[in-house]
Amino acid sequence: MPSIHVVFYQEQEGDAPVVEWLRELNATNFKAFDKCRAAIARLALLGHELRRPEADYLRHGIYELRVRLGSVNYRLLYFFHGQTVSVIAHGLTKEAAVPATDIKRALARKSVFTANPAVHTFKGEIYDA
Repeated sequence: MPSIHVVFYQEQEGDAPVVEWLRELNATNFKAFDKCRAAIARLALLGHELRRPEADYLRHGIYELRVRLGSVNYRLLYFFHGQTVSVIAHGLTKEAAVPATDIKRALARKSVFTANPAVHTFKGEIYDA
């Protein structure tokens, strides 16, 4: 099975919300950041094959990477673009179910990305702080 190329969604203005969220997490809770980074590596390795408890399907082509540290749940919402690209569109900390507003935000980003992947693919360094 070929590995999946993981990219991060970027707004037209150049902001990459998930990258910013990960950088903030790195600055405030390195353990959680490191676990999220490991989950992203597993997504790259397993792609469509990644299942619970590490990942789950939410709806309308949106999936969640599931990371837990202590009693805190971290989620990275992503979707697939073709068979070989996974786009991480949104990051959040949650207590119960993923809020509908966060799923809607990921769906909107999926729509924008699909219309013009080149403009909405983050090309900078992900893990620099």
